[in-house]
Amino acid sequence: MNTEFFIARRIVTGKEAEGRVSRPVIRIAILGIALGLAVMLVATAIVTAFKQEVRSKVIGFGSHIQIINYDNNSSYETVPISMHQPFYPSLEQVPGIRHIQVFGIKAGIIKTKKEIQGVVLKGIGPDFDWSFFKKNLVAGHIFNVTDSTRTNEVLISKLLSDLLELKVGDSFVMYFVQDPPRMRRFTVAGIYETSLEDFDKTFVLADIKHIQRLNNWKPDQISGFEVTVDRFRDLNRLTWVVREKVGTSFTENTARLRVENIIQKYPQIFDWLNLQDTNVWIILILMLVVAGFNMISGLLILILERMNMIGILKALGATNWNIRKIFLYQSAYLVIKGLLWGNIIGLGLSWIQYRFKVIHLNPETYYLKSVPIHFDPWIILALNVGTLLIIVTILILPSYLIARISPVKTIRYE
Repeated sequence: MNTEFFIARRIVTGKEAEGRVSRPVIRIAILGIALGLAVMLVATAIVTAFKQEVRSKVIGFGSHIQIINYDNNSSYETVPISMHQPFYPSLEQVPGIRHIQVFGIKAGIIKTKKEIQGVVLKGIGPDFDWSFFKKNLVAGHIFNVTDSTRTNEVLISKLLSDLLELKVGDSFVMYFVQDPPRMRRFTVAGIYETSLEDFDKTFVLADIKHIQRLNNWKPDQISGFEVTVDRFRDLNRLTWVVREKVGTSFTENTARLRVENIIQKYPQIFDWLNLQDTNVWIILILMLVVAGFNMISGLLILILERMNMIGILKALGATNWNIRKIFLYQSAYLVIKGLLWGNIIGLGLSWIQYRFKVIHLNPETYYLKSVPIHFDPWIILALNVGTLLIIVTILILPSYLIARISPVKTIRYE
């Protein structure tokens, strides 16, 4: 039997412990650990969910990786490339790559009876993955794109719908500034909403054959390819894989292809998201420091309160390390108790927000309507185990006070 653990358990569970002076201090220490862990759980659940939600919305508009013409043009009037490439659609067979699809873009102006708005017409083909827009569809339906016929149906955002006073089934005219100027009439098939204002007010989804005809392109000419991957954390590696396969390729008209991932395309958004990690680390460090100091003060009081017991154990031949282990076991028990309550509080509050969306956000500022929550079992486990190990390790230092206690003096200590 582990003698130190046995003594520690008797101290913790004994009835005489109820009347000790240290009891209120210990309860405060446990409360500090519980609140600290609760704050850490809620903070990580919110930040991880927030990053995932915003990231998935940006990727929904631009995919993970784009393959486009290698030119210096930064406008929405792109130089076309041929869709007949050796990597299309065989690139989907590369491990980690989920899908590849064609796209085309062209800037234009929507004019209604009362309003006018500049937008970007994004042309999509039959291979377009609709999963993102199906998830964010608020009215109407998605339109069908085929190889044979051209559809005039489009998908617009709720922001554009409200601004231009358009609803499902309405028609509108879109003008394109070119030589000569052209116009097209479209019908609203569906309305989506992502709360990404900069994107919602910009993109209108349409059949890619409109882009090809407006630009006098051949039926096989497009603006580029969009590639989606299975896991975001593999993005940089897969970008190099795609670049090795297509980045040095030349098309029939000697145009070179360029590979660009979503982080390179929108660095300001992803830099902003990465800053959220700094906030989380600050919260974690502060909570651990507070919980650590609470437990240090609690351990010191426990040692001072048990001076008589320490003297007796030393007189019976117990070493300083044996006695220190007793108090470390006791402290670990108290920490675990605090962690238990912290999980109940933190996960409970997170579940309430996840289920009922109690706390709302301004979509114009945060791109979301409510505070998001993501439960990651590995993060929850890491926070619990890490907190326990860090606090118990911190407590080793004050436990050295036991070595300075004299058995002769402490046996008479009252």
